[in-house]
Formats: sequence, C-alpha cells, structure tokens
Amino acid sequence: ECFNSPYGTKYFSEYAENIPQGESVKTLSEAAKEAKAFVVGGSIPERDSSGKLYNTCTVYDTGGNLIVKHRKVHLFDIDIPGMIKFQESETLSPGSSLTQFETDYGKIGIGICYDMRFPEMAMIAARKGCIAMIYPGAFNLTTGPLHWELLQRARALDNQFFVATCSPARDMKSTYNAWGHSTVTDPNGQIVATAEHDEAIIYADIDLEKIKQTRQMIPVSSQRRFDLYPDISAHK
Repeated sequence: ECFNSPYGTKYFSEYAENIPQGESVKTLSEAAKEAKAFVVGGSIPERDSSGKLYNTCTVYDTGGNLIVKHRKVHLFDIDIPGMIKFQESETLSPGSSLTQFETDYGKIGIGICYDMRFPEMAMIAARKGCIAMIYPGAFNLTTGPLHWELLQRARALDNQFFVATCSPARDMKSTYNAWGHSTVTDPNGQIVATAEHDEAIIYADIDLEKIKQTRQMIPVSSQRRFDLYPDISAHK
C-alpha cells in the first residue's frame, strides 16, 4: 500500500501521480509485460484531473496493459487513545465503486487495507464469481497483531475462496511502522503462505479444485436465506 510514498497524510500530495501517465504505472506495466504475468500493483497516491487524491491500486494483464484500477473505498480514519490516530480523509477522497477483473484462471476482486474490515466487499466479489480477493495493505503495530491475520481468514472462510495480502516490510525508522506478514489464505481459512515483517517473496498455488470441494462439502452459498435478509450483491 502506497509503495511509492511514505505512508502519511502529509506525504500523499507530494508523491501523488496521475494514472496512467505516472512513472509507477509505467514501471508496473513493464514488469507485467516482461514477466508475462498479471500484476496487482499494490497502491499509490493518485491525483485525478480535478486535483482530488485517492489511494489507488492498478492492475495489469500479461501484455502490460492497465486493465482496471481500484480506489480505496473505506478510508482509514481511526483513533485508538494512547496508540494511534490516523485520518486518511484529511487528504484523500474515497472511491465510489467495487472492483473485480477477469484473468485466464478466474475473476479476482480487489480491496485496499481498511477495505478488508468490511465483509460486504468480499461477499459481493464471491457472489459475482471471484476465486480470490487481493488486498494490498499496511496494518500497523497496533492493529496488525490484533486483526491482520484474523480478517484475512474470516474473509476467506466466509466466502470459501482465497485471500491474498501484500504489506510493506517494516521500517522502524519511518514515520509509520507496518506490521508486514504478507499472507495467502485458502478457502478453509487456513494460512498457506506467509512472510515475517522483513522484505520477502512468498508463493502459493490458487487451487480452483479446492474452492469447488470446499463449497460442495459446506454449501453455505446455496443455503443463504435471501427471503429473510437481502442479497447485497444484487445491488452492485
């Protein structure tokens, strides 16, 4: 999250880039094309044509084409007395849409950091056929040990699909200390790959058969009672 910028409201304007003209987009596009891989490019502060700032994730196909961008929907405005206070809304505007994209293997949903706390986003993605949610994020040393793994496992288990997160490595010299622990979680809510807080690369297979088997054994999706409560995916 905000990989091209220190994570702090006073930095976002200075480091913000236009999309798709910015250097970060060009670099990520070249990386996707060279690797012949889909790339979910973390997030950067984005400045739109009107001057508004967003926390934005860009996604590229195997040819390096920018195919979708997700603007963080839920801004990180919290106040934990004696621990941490952070107000993204001081400088950022929230996104106004949910984001999924197609790959050769299946559809994938995107959220950014604080978006993971809102189960509706992942639920809608699952109802729309996604095989995974990917969340670039930067939980801190207060919320990280409490909720980082818990939320990933909850989103994966609730929706019986894979969840992947990518965090900055921890730098105790910076103004914001990230928890780290980039992780991949399977449809049963089990951790299949994780890093520590240092810089690292993790690998995991997204087993589509495991999604199918999990949903067959415990078919919660088909057992939902939309006669008693609404199907939130019907409105998006």
